[in-house]
Amino acid sequence: MLTSEDSLRLNVLLKQDLHALRIDEGKMTVHALTGRGEARIQLNPNCADEKYLRQIREVISSAVLGVPHGYPAYLKRWTRRVGHGRDESLAGLLKLGEPEALAAVVHASGLTDELAGRAWWLLQSSEHARAMLRREAVVNGSMGRVLADFLVEFLAYEEDPAHMVESVRLVLQPGLIDEPVRLDLWKKGQRKSAYRVGFLKTVPDSLPETTGVHPRFVELAPMLDNAARQGNRFAGQLRRILDAPGQAYLGTVRFALSKCTDQGVVVHLFEALESYFVDVRPSPVGHRSMQGLVADAARMDDCVAEPDRCREFRELNVALPERDRELLESLLVFGMVGEPLLAPIFGNTDAVGSGLRIALEPVTRDLFPHLDRLCP
Repeated sequence: MLTSEDSLRLNVLLKQDLHALRIDEGKMTVHALTGRGEARIQLNPNCADEKYLRQIREVISSAVLGVPHGYPAYLKRWTRRVGHGRDESLAGLLKLGEPEALAAVVHASGLTDELAGRAWWLLQSSEHARAMLRREAVVNGSMGRVLADFLVEFLAYEEDPAHMVESVRLVLQPGLIDEPVRLDLWKKGQRKSAYRVGFLKTVPDSLPETTGVHPRFVELAPMLDNAARQGNRFAGQLRRILDAPGQAYLGTVRFALSKCTDQGVVVHLFEALESYFVDVRPSPVGHRSMQGLVADAARMDDCVAEPDRCREFRELNVALPERDRELLESLLVFGMVGEPLLAPIFGNTDAVGSGLRIALEPVTRDLFPHLDRLCP
């Protein structure tokens, strides 16, 4: 049983306009965020701390959920449908004083800006900041810049390169950071290529990089513009990559591939390529061999399965000068590049650093000639 003093103070607290609650097990203290501000209860256990805290949580669970000892079962049901709960369910989870419940809230699709603020009061962590910045309501709310500022500052201490990619990707969403911060992240990407991959995923057409157009751009642009206006996706994508922003994109891809040291970052990079070239993806089937992929691309329109795409490809192939059809072949290669190419390699090695770049040679050896053709 709780001491009479703790029982009284806890029950009074739970009847207030409670927004969020956390338990400091080390200091045996209950902290609460209410409509009137913050409150604190210093616990006075009359038994072992672990047993006493279990009783505290039972009282909280009963008051919040209306079911004695209901928290574990409730959380199990919640976990199965995480992201589909009502806002009031999310608000209730923040009052339980349980880390697992908090994690469920920050990952929920129904997260609001107000609930994000309460969750941030409970625990400030890079993992939670990334989770919440995946929600449009939070990005566009008052918490968006708060979380982005935290992630930018935390990047100096982030040890996982894949988390670096994701943090940079998220803070680059519109309205979250100022231009000097954006440029500073790009500059730091010279040493930490994971940052550059984050840029590739979020702002592929507006990288902070000055570069020229492809040597064939000026001559081909009028024809490609006309075909793109008529809905030819291959023409639109080829024009996109031959123009200066596309050259900057491919140059950054080359840089990231030559500097990659972490498998998670490489996966992010190939996801970025899939997204960038999605409009000219010939087939939904992912290639697992670069050799087979290049052979398919060499057959040109035979590998374009979808009828409308096949027609668009053939029309552009006929319209292009013969000397430029190799550009279309390389465009097809990149249209088929994706994360499945990595599975046979990463399934057999956990290499990092230069060893990883050596392990990736079955892919990069055949990919770089096409990259050099599109971005000389």
